[in-house]
Amino acid sequence: MTSLLMHPSLSDCRRVFLRNFQVMSNIGVHDFEKRGEQRVLFNVELYVPLVESTPTQDELDEVVDYDFIRETIVQRIGQGHTQLQETLCDDIARTLLAHPKVRAVQVSTQKPDVYPDCDSVGVEVLHFKERA
Repeated sequence: MTSLLMHPSLSDCRRVFLRNFQVMSNIGVHDFEKRGEQRVLFNVELYVPLVESTPTQDELDEVVDYDFIRETIVQRIGQGHTQLQETLCDDIARTLLAHPKVRAVQVSTQKPDVYPDCDSVGVEVLHFKERA
């Protein structure tokens, strides 16, 4: 993932990220994918305004906690089988973007075990919060 901190609407933000979070998931449209779980790797970037994420007391509640990202992914996976990575990415991105401190989110998923002749297949989305 390329950092979007150079994007004009994110230049006053901090990037909070989670890299290669591996979760076993029921995902896929093919019969071989519906027989059980497969590994899915998640990469997430949250863009949070510095004014919302610069701690003055060195306390966790002053920032966006990494656990929020992990828990959002685990909760979504726990909802059951998903056919498409696109659906999974969009659902996770929308939930993360609903956090009041988050201005933008980039989410990617990768299935590393689908084909023997490539590292992975995946999807990436970028969502911005509407600004008033």
